[in-house]
Amino acid sequence: MPHFEDPEIYRDILDGLQIGVSVLDLHKKIVFWSDGAEQITGYARIDVLGHCCAENILLHCNHNSCETCAGKCPMATALHDAKPVEATSLIHHRSGHWTPVHTWAIPLRDKHGSIIAIIQTFENEFAVKGPSPNDRSMKEHGCLDYTTELPNHDMMRSHLREMLGTFADLQVPFGVICLEVQELGKFRAKYGQEAAASMLRVLARTLRNTIWPTDFVGRWSDDRFLVILSGCDQEALRAVSERMLRMAVRATIEWWGEELSVAVLIGSTAAAAGDSAESLLLRAQEALTRNGPGPSARAVAATGATPASRG
Repeated sequence: MPHFEDPEIYRDILDGLQIGVSVLDLHKKIVFWSDGAEQITGYARIDVLGHCCAENILLHCNHNSCETCAGKCPMATALHDAKPVEATSLIHHRSGHWTPVHTWAIPLRDKHGSIIAIIQTFENEFAVKGPSPNDRSMKEHGCLDYTTELPNHDMMRSHLREMLGTFADLQVPFGVICLEVQELGKFRAKYGQEAAASMLRVLARTLRNTIWPTDFVGRWSDDRFLVILSGCDQEALRAVSERMLRMAVRATIEWWGEELSVAVLIGSTAAAAGDSAESLLLRAQEALTRNGPGPSARAVAATGATPASRG
């Protein structure tokens, strides 16, 4: 089989995969970057080859605020334990948003059995869980926000009414999260409309990537997003809110050589018996107000709900 004696055929096979594949040498410098890696991360080969993964290029890592690298880096663990490691990590996409990925870090050995590099594969964490409920086909029906392409106010209110109906009939718990971008008007005045729109799109992608495919996130108003979490009790709601806050404040855009971010506030509440859309949203607004200004404000889950598991 002479075709398979050509090493280039194996590069073509790797490039044809729908997952990302990278190879790092023992100094954590990137020596291989597949087509799938380019598509998932937004970084081309020319951007990453020869660079260290700590240069805000590879998975989850931006050196200064990387949660995964604090003793949990799958590559370092695979190298230390000399065996494959499976993990869920984060990618800081070139466009600025964060997205979860399912990844394997696998030691690469030479013919003598010595480890010479680490192979890392990664794919979008939600790609294997089905399509997003925020289907882009809604665009043609006027259900999506023009800037973020998330469901708009009317669509989110419809989802909220549906969830309340299910809760009243079957007691399936759910919660809502309200996220507010602080001083969006000042950001827009200082950097311009396009910068503000770009920042909102990055936040929208980050929020969408923080939740399950069965949940909903939409643009509620100019400076607010609304998230509806199905099957979510108060404890799970608090955990999701805090994770969402951490990711949102780390979302960035590059604008004329400057890295920009925004401060956000989060308020959350779980559905309770007798709730209407107005009472539920009022509690989320009150939780948002209690948090006060500042990017370090903690998410709050006000009121309770029937306990339910949420992995």
